[in-house]
Amino acid sequence: MDSEAANIQDAFSRALRRVLLPLVRAMLTRGLHYPAAAEMLKSLFVEVADREFELDTKRQTDSRVSLLTGVHRKDVKRLRHALPEEKAALPADVSLGSQIIAAWNANPAFVDEEGIPKPLARFAQDGGEQSFEALVKGISTDMHPRAVLDEWLRGGIATINEQNEVCLQADAFIPEEGYAEKMFYFGHNLHDHAAATVHNITGGRPPMLERCVHYDGLDAGAVEQISEAAVKVGMRALRTINTRAAVALAAARDMHPSRPTRMTFGIYFYQEPQEIQVSSPPKERAR
Repeated sequence: MDSEAANIQDAFSRALRRVLLPLVRAMLTRGLHYPAAAEMLKSLFVEVADREFELDTKRQTDSRVSLLTGVHRKDVKRLRHALPEEKAALPADVSLGSQIIAAWNANPAFVDEEGIPKPLARFAQDGGEQSFEALVKGISTDMHPRAVLDEWLRGGIATINEQNEVCLQADAFIPEEGYAEKMFYFGHNLHDHAAATVHNITGGRPPMLERCVHYDGLDAGAVEQISEAAVKVGMRALRTINTRAAVALAAARDMHPSRPTRMTFGIYFYQEPQEIQVSSPPKERAR
């Protein structure tokens, strides 16, 4: 390996180590120890090599997967026969809730001039088509609106105001309770963010949106204010893209697209105390 290739490999290893640090923290918090994590990683090496590194002219074999991954051939044979089917479907109750929230944010009749979801009358007899009852039934007739509302009130997704109207909380895109929901979005969001980055660093075209602005040496109070601004700006962006996607989905249902495609648009904000004092004035670093 020449020096340039070695430098690239070293840079990639250091970047990957940083990516894995919070994931290892999550594993230890949830009681997933190294032997189980190592077996999972070994299985993933075999799965990716088996499914994504095939040769057009040759059948994939245990020997070739072993050569690609460095995993022993006996383990490759065992793991290839045990590869699970890809299952990343949103749990049914979570899927329904997400669809209702998306419809509430996307329907012009349900939002104000700034795109903020308006309070809705609880019952169709009071609000007609602009009621929570009509909203839920427009998404699914299998779930009673009262059951959805009770769960939302319990989870803090919605509240009831003095006019007996249902109010969607501003952060309803973020799951407050429900372990299955949190774990789904944990995997979904990190996977798609990582997949977009890998697409870009491996020369995928066109490059995908994956940008950030980060600063060092800021005052903690200023960061709190920036965080509040980021939430407002971010939610506005989410609502805008959600509306566009909802319109596109309605059109797709009518035209039956030949190339169905899924998408994710995400926003995050992270802060932590710095261990090293910054001696020079902080500078913007955008990428």
